[in-house]
Amino acid sequence: MTSRIAGWLLPPLQGRAGVGSYHAISSIRYNTLSTRNISHTSNTSPASNDKPDSRLASPSPAGEGRGGVCGALPFFLARRIFSDDNGKRKVSRPAIRIATLGVAIGLAVMLVSVSVVLGFKHTIRDKVTGFGSHIQVADFMTLQMGEQYPVVMNDSMTSVLRNIKGVAHVQRYAVKQGIIKTDDDFLGVAFKGVGPDFDSTFLHSNMVTGGIPRFSDTASSNRLLVSRIMADKLNLHCGQKVFAYFIDHNGVRARRFTIAGIYETNLKRYDEVMCYTDLYTVVKLNGWEPDQASGAELTISDFDRLDEVSARVTRKVNRTVDHYGETYSSANVKELNPQIFSWLGLMDLNVWIILALMVAVAGVTMISGLLIIILERTNMIGVLKALGARNRTIRHTFMWFAVFIIGRGLLWGNALGLGLLALQHFTGLVKLDAQTYYVSTVPVEFNWLLIALINVVTLLLCILMLVIPSFLISHIHPAKSMRYE
Repeated sequence: MTSRIAGWLLPPLQGRAGVGSYHAISSIRYNTLSTRNISHTSNTSPASNDKPDSRLASPSPAGEGRGGVCGALPFFLARRIFSDDNGKRKVSRPAIRIATLGVAIGLAVMLVSVSVVLGFKHTIRDKVTGFGSHIQVADFMTLQMGEQYPVVMNDSMTSVLRNIKGVAHVQRYAVKQGIIKTDDDFLGVAFKGVGPDFDSTFLHSNMVTGGIPRFSDTASSNRLLVSRIMADKLNLHCGQKVFAYFIDHNGVRARRFTIAGIYETNLKRYDEVMCYTDLYTVVKLNGWEPDQASGAELTISDFDRLDEVSARVTRKVNRTVDHYGETYSSANVKELNPQIFSWLGLMDLNVWIILALMVAVAGVTMISGLLIIILERTNMIGVLKALGARNRTIRHTFMWFAVFIIGRGLLWGNALGLGLLALQHFTGLVKLDAQTYYVSTVPVEFNWLLIALINVVTLLLCILMLVIPSFLISHIHPAKSMRYE
């Protein structure tokens, strides 16, 4: 066994670290022989005790030295054990494989869970903000009661909103309730009027057929953008002309529109009621002044700063009064849609539970594997102790051995997890019920910083969980362990 351990250390002799390892094992041998000779001399020649023996200044045992030897010996010894095919015994071979598999599966599940939840949250969030933006500035009664009250939203007001720090885009809007009627059926909807400042990126990404018309705030094009749910219920198609009816204190008014396009977001609560037309048309239907609108929608540059920017908007416009006597107020998307964002917030708790469970699974499999390896290497541990190696040095050797196993498990786990995520991202293999989950396929998001953080934290936690089990080495007695089979 001694010659075998030396054989593991001799091949790296060409490198600097290898030389240090060779000197370390040589010092172990020399120290052992010196101790034996000193003991023999003291028994045969008592007078020799009066003279100092130079052998008492022999090199210190392995693990007691300073510098590279102390750190290099456990590393190279662990690497030799890990890479030596003949050293893989019948018991440790499956233990190592199970430990590696546990780390790999745990990491893959963590990567998939985090990426899917992030993708789902951001997809739903983008759909909700696509319909109502991040912050709305409107009349106080409009935000509180849901009824439409006009406020002044001219160029001066939009300029004030645009200059608020964190605001990236401002667009005006107006809403009017009405009824779309065909020859066979009718449907109550909300007509949302938007102008040339309307950001149509969200609708462009969710168009089914047709196109988005050029909306105006100075003239009426009588073109209408409807959802697929509306089109299916009323049997509408692009280019079709339909009548819409509006009821107010002056009676019933009719307006004819042409279907310009059909969109689908799978967000049912909006798809069932929201259609788009010109801002000019809706303002006229409401009987408002040209400088009035239902309000303004503000898009911010960083969603993580929503509360901060929302507070700035509140300080700037809330409780101010326009020249018609209407009071401004503001609300962000979380305040307007508390149920959806509370539901999305619950997913964070689910992710933390999954992460904790997977780290626990990986840690338990590694602890089991390490204990099996230590017990199977009891004979080797006894030889190292007999040669003068400290418990700390041997413990570090097995900790390095565990790091190699964890590293291989992380490599396989990344390959498996990222492979599954890439497959879903490019093929949409796993489908969902759009009516329930608001998306037709499982969305994924690649956050590389978070993926790297998960790898690092998993490695550190697994190593920390192995510290206490590694102290089993301290209870192994050299004399008994060298006879252990």
